[in-house]
Amino acid sequence: MSPTTQALLICVVFLCGLEDAVLALHGHCADNRCFVLLRESEDFPGAQRRCSGKGGQLLTIRPEQAEETLTGPLSGHSGSYWLELQGDGRKPEEAPADLGNCSSVSMSGEGNIVVSGKQCRNRLDGFLCQYTFQDPCSRIKADGGAQVRYTTHMGFDVNDSEAFPPGTIAVVDKVGGKYLDSKHVCASGVWARAPWGCEVFKGGCEHSCNQTTRTCICPEGQALHPNSITCAKDPSDGFPHAGGCARGYKLAQDGKRCVDVDECKEGGDPCTAEGQECLNTEGGFECRCRDGFDMEEGACVDVAICIMCEHMLCVKPTGVYECACREGFRVSAKDPTKCKRHCTERDCEAVCTDDKDVQSPDMLDCECPEGYIRDMRNGTAICTDIDECVGDSQCDHKCENAFGGYRCLCFEGYRLQGNFECVPTEEEDGGSGAFPLHPVPATAHPAAVPSYIRTGSVLGITVFMALCAALLCVVVHTIVKRCGRFELSSFRRPDIDVFYLQQVTTETYKRLSFDKQFKGDLQRL
Repeated sequence: MSPTTQALLICVVFLCGLEDAVLALHGHCADNRCFVLLRESEDFPGAQRRCSGKGGQLLTIRPEQAEETLTGPLSGHSGSYWLELQGDGRKPEEAPADLGNCSSVSMSGEGNIVVSGKQCRNRLDGFLCQYTFQDPCSRIKADGGAQVRYTTHMGFDVNDSEAFPPGTIAVVDKVGGKYLDSKHVCASGVWARAPWGCEVFKGGCEHSCNQTTRTCICPEGQALHPNSITCAKDPSDGFPHAGGCARGYKLAQDGKRCVDVDECKEGGDPCTAEGQECLNTEGGFECRCRDGFDMEEGACVDVAICIMCEHMLCVKPTGVYECACREGFRVSAKDPTKCKRHCTERDCEAVCTDDKDVQSPDMLDCECPEGYIRDMRNGTAICTDIDECVGDSQCDHKCENAFGGYRCLCFEGYRLQGNFECVPTEEEDGGSGAFPLHPVPATAHPAAVPSYIRTGSVLGITVFMALCAALLCVVVHTIVKRCGRFELSSFRRPDIDVFYLQQVTTETYKRLSFDKQFKGDLQRL
């Protein structure tokens, strides 16, 4: 089931809840709010319950806005009606505790608006309910001579409005015309042309809808009108006249009857404009917009992307519809239907999941935009920009940090080739000097590998080595302190003689040998 069909089914469910409502006289819509006058005699608490039961609440306005806002909708409906006035200190759904005076507005026969307080238990002529909504549709631009009538899914007409809630039906026809020109339904801020999904209001068909082909079906003896939703008398039941068959018909093989010509198959496809498809009709054909395209100013415009937009915002800045995002987000470069966080400052608050089981704020699962890293400050998760230019950047010459990314710059006489490389300008113009001799910035882009990882690694290694050196010094100091002074004499044995060698001449050797022999002779004597 398509998102458009789902949105419309929600409107159907809501409409079923209004079956017991009295006929709404007239409504008015502006911005994201509609209000309607319901002529049901109720006291103030009863009016509140009736509005709440219909999915709304009593109309809430400021006293100075009453005349400007209500003169048109209440025109021709004299009487007194309940509403809420801002500034009375109560929430819209609360009635006064003492049920004293409650806010009301009266329309006199002369068309004067009077705001006053009346006893809350009094039964007035009716009340004003308001309904809020999202993704409104704007007015349909009708061709010359055509009029557009709008009916909301709440069941009241809002022909003088500028914004229309989802589920509003718009009928386009010419004044005095027998058949409708087209029918549309508002879904996700875009008008879908009938026939739409058969699950919703029979696809907008007058008779019935074919679920498989999503086309309207007419009873026997009638043919589908070129507007694709209403049925008309089948002219092919007549016999050929003297001039032959009518335009759009040809003589059958029996030569007695006229049969329809399928212009979409015979003689080539007559609908060749972008987004068009040919639909054969009795006695003719129609060029209609394919699924995902809407007719705007006589051309089929691709609106298929609008029902897939994550934030349900669709714009047409250059003639082609594209998704838009709410404030603080931007369209993803990888998927044009998705939105991703976008920060235009150095620090932005992180988006964290609300997990009640997590006891510490720094344990929350938080999301930061690309190019940012989470930081905890005073118990709050903050996304802070990563400076990719600190440390070893990928740029050849110069690096300039930007929020969520960075950009490369080149020295004078060079130009940027790709995202990172700088090449001499002479390589392209042969030294003619036709290229500007100043730094040329590249488009900001996210870092493939954040530089803080490389910088952090170097810092971690340095700290580790310093700790190891300090630990070694402590160990050596402890050993020296416990073992005392380290001396070589502690390893000597007392019965070991130490001899020293000395170089002598031949004469010295002979003299020493003679003295030794002489001392020996004396000892023997």
